[in-house]
Amino acid sequence: MDQLREFLANYMEWILAAHIIAVIAFMAGMLYLPRLFVYHTGTAPGSEASETFKVMETKLLKAIINPSFIAVWILGPTLAWITGAYLDTWLHLKFALVLVLSGLHGLNVRLWRGFQADRRDHDARYYRIINEIPALLMVLIVILVVVKPFGG
Repeated sequence: MDQLREFLANYMEWILAAHIIAVIAFMAGMLYLPRLFVYHTGTAPGSEASETFKVMETKLLKAIINPSFIAVWILGPTLAWITGAYLDTWLHLKFALVLVLSGLHGLNVRLWRGFQADRRDHDARYYRIINEIPALLMVLIVILVVVKPFGG
């Protein structure tokens, strides 16, 4: 196991770069998908506009959000292991916030399935509120990573 850690440590900058790229892609999708839901809510089920939103949401979810989500969850823990940061309090708090963000991703998938079935389970206001949560979590996560207010 130590040999694997040493090997990966030689590529830490590349792993970190890939992690940051994946986080940016994931966050872009998490901020955009609920916005699409806001607009989709205003369309009639089965309409041409609704069908267009279905395609846009599906491509965003399957081509950007899901792959970057997987990459974030592989690369982040790898970095924590390589650097030993998994022992730090700031990372424990970050991890908790990332779990909340992951749960929000799961909620977005459930909401997407509803739109795919031509259901309008919530009004536009609901999706506007959901749209703000990833931004708030992102701010908190970045502060924890950069400032490391609880040691690091």
